[in-house]
Order: sequence, then structure tokens, then C-alpha cells
Amino acid sequence: MAAALPDDLLHMVCGQLWEQRDFDTLYHCALTGKQLAIPALASIYRMHDVAPITSARNDEIEISADEKTSMRRRAQVFEKRVSMWKTMILSSMGKTLFPYSKYIRTLRVQDLEDLLEPQDPSFRDKIGRTFFTGDLAKFEVVRTVAIQKRNHLRLDIEATANRITEVIIRQTPMLEELSGNIWHDVLSNSIPKLPNLQHLNVFKGEALEGTGNIFRVHCPLFKSVKFYGWQTADADQHFATFLNDLRPQSLESFEIFSTSQIGAESFLALNCHSESLTELKLIGIKAVAMSALSMLKGCTKLTSLFLAENGVATQDLEKRHHDIFLEIIAWLCECKGLKSISMDKMFNAPGLLTPVLLENNIKLTRLELEGYQMWDSRDFHQALSHQTSLQSLWLKGESNEVGQNGPDVDILVESLSKLENLTDLRLRDISDAFLDKHLCQLAKSLPRLETWWTSGWGITDAIWTDMASLRVLRRLELSAVTRFTADGIIDFISSLGPGNHGFVLSIMMGDPDYDLTEWEQHTIRESIAAELNGRFDFTLIRDPGEGYSDEEDSD
Repeated sequence: MAAALPDDLLHMVCGQLWEQRDFDTLYHCALTGKQLAIPALASIYRMHDVAPITSARNDEIEISADEKTSMRRRAQVFEKRVSMWKTMILSSMGKTLFPYSKYIRTLRVQDLEDLLEPQDPSFRDKIGRTFFTGDLAKFEVVRTVAIQKRNHLRLDIEATANRITEVIIRQTPMLEELSGNIWHDVLSNSIPKLPNLQHLNVFKGEALEGTGNIFRVHCPLFKSVKFYGWQTADADQHFATFLNDLRPQSLESFEIFSTSQIGAESFLALNCHSESLTELKLIGIKAVAMSALSMLKGCTKLTSLFLAENGVATQDLEKRHHDIFLEIIAWLCECKGLKSISMDKMFNAPGLLTPVLLENNIKLTRLELEGYQMWDSRDFHQALSHQTSLQSLWLKGESNEVGQNGPDVDILVESLSKLENLTDLRLRDISDAFLDKHLCQLAKSLPRLETWWTSGWGITDAIWTDMASLRVLRRLELSAVTRFTADGIIDFISSLGPGNHGFVLSIMMGDPDYDLTEWEQHTIRESIAAELNGRFDFTLIRDPGEGYSDEEDSD
């Protein structure tokens, strides 16, 4: 009988496989025997994010030309996911050879909910037959649903997932990240069993009510909280209490993803973490809470900030609450470490951001602004040129009318041309009045661009020579009215080099008078695939057969 290999050697081998993110080899190592399974499993659960059967990667399954082959592949992935979750649950119950659940560092309950309610209806019946069997039968929760005046029993996804989650968490002492639609009682009972928990993402903020002290006592590493929304009338008070009850100066990241009742009390309580808070995302801020943003003035260690008003921007702070408007600017300008700022549907966003852009000690690498007006933002566009450290810039707003190519467009293009470190430039609507000359100027000025989205008007083959100078460009999306020829596009593709490998060219609003035949499109696709391993997409602005009506001409 061959002697067993030293444990140190096995751990070293599995460690090297982990460095290479070789999930498949580690998986097969785990099946070979008990001695190798232990280090292999430890490495596998350190790289859960690259597992090929998580729901997050399920949409990457290639659609085969053979429908039967495609369905077979989907069925295989579904069965693997069922097997993975069943094994995880059974291990939490002590029903497996190895305690798999003890290795878990991330638990995404939403993946379980997706499994229990698959989008593909052909898999739904299989859940009841293959999942809730044997020791797992007790986890199935059903509810009565009235359909066409008849009562039917349906799986209660939320209740079932929470029942399972509570059992798994009892045996996950290494868990660092927990996310999903988790109920308040389940969370409260689980926290004491999670000494390594650092990140929490719950669907409803109500789950956090009264849990701050529990986190403080049992989760010394806790530093990040997210929730989708919190709609109860007393949400602001309860979340403020949660923040105050946490260990002071411990929270590093806080994010809300939708409309909530969070406002003044919570903003004030966030100052209890002013020295630790570096990431703040507030989406769906209600108008009444907008005027309380200045209460965040103590949080000056931010490196990433995302603010978005609820619905259409309505709160004009500059006119209605000018003193608060100035206080918010003062707060933002004190955040010297800011690297990323995003604002969406905020009426005063350009006015708030202009002083920040002009602040010499702030060096942004990412800026996103959506929902503003070009003709009222000249100072903002001029100030953009001061942030030459920018690598990613997204601007989406209302442009001047097509054909109105005045100084506003020239100012924007001139400022953008000075941002020579940009690798990602995405312009929507705000660039509707761009012409050939504007795109050519940007192409000559921004040599590091890798991704470029833009709109425009009457764009022609005249841009291709300058576009070809972008030696690392890998995606060009033109949501512009374009008038290209097949020869012009093919010549452009031929002039690109190794740095453009994988290039994607999307022409989304071709002028019907410059339509490309099916053969021309096929030739372009063949050329871009052969030379760059890339892809070509082409869409007309409208069906050529529709024509133009007199009413549209008058518009």
C-alpha cells in the first residue's frame, strides 16, 4: 500500500491550484479521498466566486444552434446547482462525510431562491421531486394561491429559503458575507453564530431593526451593510439606532439601492462612523431627505459616493435652501480622498460637483452624472478639464437640439479632450449634437480609451482614420445617426492591431439611406472575427420601408 503524502505537500499543491483559480482540478482532488479532500475543499471555498454553477454565471451558458444540446446543458447546470445546495444543507445537518458548510465564506440566499423558482418552467416541477426529499422534506413550505377561483398549493419561496438559511448558518463559523431576503427573526438568531461576518446585504431594511447591539457583541469584524429599501414610517429612527449601537468607527460601507424612509436621523448617526466610512451609496433619496444631506458633513473620509434622488429630480436646493446647498458643497470639498462620484437625477448635481472638480486636492478616477441639462451646465463642463486623473467618465443628459452646434458642445469636447488618462468614456444624449469633427478631436486626444460609447449626428467614414489611432480600443458603441459604407468599416477594421483584440463595434442608429446589405454585414462580421476575434452589431434608426412622414419632418 502506497504511503500517504505529507499534509504540507498536499496543502501546497492545493494552494497552487487556488492561485491558478483551477476550480475543476480542485473539485476532482476533493473526490479522490479524505486526505486530499480537506485541503482541496478549503481552497474551493476560498474561490467560490469562480464556481461554474452559481446562478450569477448561469446566464453565460452558450446558446447552442442545436436546441436539444442547449437544453441538455442547461439541465446539467441546474442539476449541479441542486446537488450543490442539497449537499450544503445536509452538511449543516451532519448528514455528510465532510462538514462542507464549515468552509463557507459567502452565502447568497438569493441564489437559493432563484434555484427554487427557476425562470425556465421546465425545471419547476423538478424542484419538488428532486430537492425536497428525505431529510430535506421538512424544509418545504407551501401556501395556498387562488388561481381562476380555485385554490392551489405553491411553494413559498421566501419562507422556505429562510427556513433553510437558519439551519445552514448554524454551521458556518467562517462566514464573512451574507446576502438575500432574510427575515428579521432569522437574522437576529443567526448573528451570534457568525463571529467572522463582515458584510451584510438584506432585501428589506426592517431585518436590521434592533440588531445593532447583537452585531457589536458577536461580530467584531462587521464593516459593511446594504439593503434594498426600508419603507416603514419609523425606518429613519430605527436605522439611526442600529448605526449608533454598532461599534463606533467600524462601518466602512453603507448602501441603499431603492426608495426608503431613511433621512436626517440616519445621516446624523452615520457621523458615528465618520473616521471609518469610505463608501456611501444613497439611491432613491426622497425630497424631504435631500435637505438633510448636509448632516453628513462629518463623513469626510469617503473615497466613493453615489447619490440619487427618488424619481425625477425635483428638489432645487440652490434656490430653496441655498445655505444647505453651500453646506453640501463644503462637505464634498472636504472629502479629499474621493476617487469616485456618481449622481443621478439630482437637480443641482452640476452645481454641487463644479467646486469639487476645481478642488486641487481631489483627484477623481471615476465620475458618473445622469439626468442633467447641457445648456445649464457650462461651468461644470469647463471644470471637467481640471480632473485629468479621471479614468472613467459617464455623462447622460439632455443635449442641445440637433443642428444647434454652439459653444456648449465645443466647450464639452474641449474639456473632454484634456482628460488623456480616460480608458472608459460613455456619453448618452448629452452628445447628440456631436459631429465628425468632435469625434475626431476626441479620438486624437484620448489615446488610452478602451471603451467608448457616444451619440452624434450624421457621422460618416471621415472618423475612421482617427479612430484607428486608438490602439487599445476594444469597444466602440455608436448610438449616433451614422452614414457609413461597408468599405469604410472594413478598412477601419483592417487598420486595427493586437491591442484591439476582441474588438466590438456596435452601430445602433444607421441612417436608412446608408443601409448595409446582408452580404456587406456578413463580410464585416467575418472580417472582424478573423482579424480581431471581435463582433459587429448593426441596427438602422428605423425600418427603411417606413419612410418619413410630413408630421415628422415638421417636428
